[in-house]
Amino acid sequence: MAELMRSEGLEYGDRRMTYNSRRAQQLASWAVKRDGGEAIHQALFVAYFVEDTNLADVDRLVEIADSIDLDPDAARRALRDPRARAAVSADWERSRQLGVTAVPTFQLAGRAVVGAQPYEVLEQLAQLAGAKSVSG
Repeated sequence: MAELMRSEGLEYGDRRMTYNSRRAQQLASWAVKRDGGEAIHQALFVAYFVEDTNLADVDRLVEIADSIDLDPDAARRALRDPRARAAVSADWERSRQLGVTAVPTFQLAGRAVVGAQPYEVLEQLAQLAGAKSVSG
């Protein structure tokens, strides 16, 4: 993974652990519904893949939300909200129903590609699925 990231010019740290990202998914689900919340995806990416942050740590997730100007107290409440946990569970169940077993998964017209893939693989998926044109 590190080699692929570097070959694409993306930052990638010296990760030594794999952390449960369920709470981060819960935070992201909440964040994207707020102004500026889309920035959570990049912030979580950097925290996990570059800084080796434990995304199961509520305090660290609140700091990440605060770093992109989201209300830290509201972020903490969202991370404790059982309805938000249930929404993530529903997302996971929908993914299972669609046959998604890993992230990322790209699905198009009944075909799928799993994992980080070069552009050419995604282009081929689009062509096999019947896309009229693919532009770079």
